[in-house]
Amino acid sequence: MSMFKRMLASVGIGAAKVDLMLHQDVVKAGDLISGVVRIEGGRVDQEVNDVYAFIMTRYLREQNDTKREVEAAVSKFLLAGKFTVKAEQVYEFPVSFQLPANTPVTMGRTPVWIQTGLDIKETVDPKDQDQLGVKPHPYSEVILEAVKQLGFRLRKVECEYAPNYSRQYGLPFVQEFEFVPTSQFRGQLDELEIIFDPDENGVDLLLQIDRKARGLAGFFSEALDTDERFVKLRFDRNQLASGASYAANHLAELIRKYV
Repeated sequence: MSMFKRMLASVGIGAAKVDLMLHQDVVKAGDLISGVVRIEGGRVDQEVNDVYAFIMTRYLREQNDTKREVEAAVSKFLLAGKFTVKAEQVYEFPVSFQLPANTPVTMGRTPVWIQTGLDIKETVDPKDQDQLGVKPHPYSEVILEAVKQLGFRLRKVECEYAPNYSRQYGLPFVQEFEFVPTSQFRGQLDELEIIFDPDENGVDLLLQIDRKARGLAGFFSEALDTDERFVKLRFDRNQLASGASYAANHLAELIRKYV
C-alpha cells in the first residue's frame, strides 16, 4: 500500500499541498510583502528540496503578424530550504520578500500573481497561485501625476516583448504607458509613451514622443516612422521630492523641444 501511495503522490494524487496566505493583496511596486506559507502533508512522507515563490505576469509578443500572450517570471524568491513533509502533518511559517521595483502595475489588462510551489524530486510540484494588485512605485506615481498635470490622459497600459531593452530592464518585456494630449499639447502630438524603470535612488524614463504629422512632408514622415522620438530622462529622489509640479515643468520643457 505504501508503494502504491508513493506512486499516486508522484503524479500529484495524495501529495503534499501548499498555500500562501498573504497579509495584503494590493501593494505598490517595491513594497515588502508578508504572509504565511501553509504546507499540508499528503498520504506519504515527501522530501521537499525547497519552497519557492515566483512573481508572474503576462506580456504580448507578436509572431507572424499574430499577437499572443506569454507568461514571464519577474522574480523568484526562496522561502524555505530542504525538509521532510510528514504524511498528514500541517506546517505553517511566516515569509516576507520585497517586490521588485520594476514589477508591472496591474493597470489595463496586465495581471500579476504569485506562484508558490514545492520542489519535490521525481513528482509533480504542488503549486498555489494568488492574484496581486500592484500600484505604481512611489517615484513612478510622481511622474504619472506630472503627466496628468500637463493635460495628458492615460489611454493604454500594456506589457510588450522588447528584447532590445532586456539587458537594461532585466526582463524580456517592458510595460508601456500610452497617453494622449487633451490640452496644451493637443494638435502637436499624437501620443506620448513612457516606460518607467524605478530604483531606490530615482526613476529612469524612456519617452517616445510622437509628433502630429504636418503637411505632405509630415505624412511621409509618419509613414516611415521617422516622426517618433525616443528620449531618456532621469529624476533622482531629491528632484522627485520637489513634487509633481516640478517634474511637470521639466517634462513640458523637454517635450516642447520635439514639437
